[in-house]
Formats: sequence, structure tokens, C-alpha cells
Amino acid sequence: MNALLQTEGLDAFYGDFQALFGIDFHIEAGECVALVGANGAGKTTFLRSLTGLVSVARQDLTFDGKSIAGLPPHLIARAGIAMSPEGRRLFPSLSVEENLQLGATAEREGNWSLPKVQELFPILREKADSPSTLLSGGQQQMVAIGRALMANPKLLLLDEVSLGLAPVIVRDIFAAMPQIREGGTSVILVEQDISQAMAVSDRLYCLQEGRVSLTGRSADLK
Repeated sequence: MNALLQTEGLDAFYGDFQALFGIDFHIEAGECVALVGANGAGKTTFLRSLTGLVSVARQDLTFDGKSIAGLPPHLIARAGIAMSPEGRRLFPSLSVEENLQLGATAEREGNWSLPKVQELFPILREKADSPSTLLSGGQQQMVAIGRALMANPKLLLLDEVSLGLAPVIVRDIFAAMPQIREGGTSVILVEQDISQAMAVSDRLYCLQEGRVSLTGRSADLK
């Protein structure tokens, strides 16, 4: 199997506390894979492991054919992994456009640019000069996703996209998923709304207490 990203027996710790136990996971180029499970199941820890924010053993994690375990987060970003984190984590002192431009500091070439992100989420062009603190929750989520896309990632990590947002806003955000994927970008989606996750993903992994308890094609699962 020639996966874009693959973990084999991945363990993750916070100090002496083990949060992930032997996670086997893979995603192919252009795929969308959903990661679901209860609060505390290890979903965000898994994403943090992929981005270098939680250290893992060297043999446990490969991306684009190379081990990236042990690399600092900025080098993992330059390798082609970008994350829209839970809670958005925008810079309140910066405008919408300035927050978006920060994503380009990964200095990767690709299809995504400021005009293209603004085409994907037109409200971000209208609000370009506004402080990010004045945006609605849904608009802030669009900025967070747009900032990640500005890094031109091969793999986009979306952590809790719909959390706390109105259903109509969630629908608009997920409607952008085909455009995100059409350029070949793979997506790992952490999502509390299981029906929404299954609707937009090709495959699904369910985590339970730090272990994979179920995996399969989304269309085949109930």
C-alpha cells in the first residue's frame, strides 16, 4: 500500500499518561477520512501527533514515503500537513486577511492563494480588513480553514469543524469540501456529528479510549 500518510502501532503519551494505543491508520491522496468518537477518545491527540505537537516514535509515522516523527511542527507544515485546530485559534490582533496570510509562511507552492480562498469563502473577501474578533463563529471557522489552505497542504486536518455552529453555517462549510479535495488534497476530519462525517468522507475510523474500535468505508457503516 502506497499511502500518503500511514501510522503503524502509533502510541502517544502526555508525560506518563498514555493517550493512544497502537493506532494503525492510513489515508490515500485525495481521500477524505473521518475520525469519530466520544470526548476524550484521543481524536485531537491523534491530529497533534501528526503535526509534531505530541511526540511519537520514529517508526510509527510516515508521510509521503518518509518518517516525519520527531520533526518540529514548522518542518511538518513545510512537508505538506496543515491543521485547522479546534477552537479556530485566530490571532485577535490581526485582520481577517492577515490571519489568512499567516498560512502562507509555510512557503509551499500550489493552487491555493488569497484570491482562491476568498473565492471558496466569499465572506472573507468582504471582511478582509475586519478584526477577526468581530466575526461570527462560522466566519472564524472559515478563516481557520482558509489559513490552513494557504499553506497548500497535501494533507488538511480539520478538528471539530461544526462545534458550536448553527446547522446552516455547518452546511455552507461542508459544501466547500469538494473544491478542497478536487486539487488532490487529502482531508482528515474530526467531527462530533457522525452523520455529517459519514456523508462527506470515504472511510471512517472510530476511536474509543485511545484505540481504534471500528473502521470501514463510510457508505457501508451504520
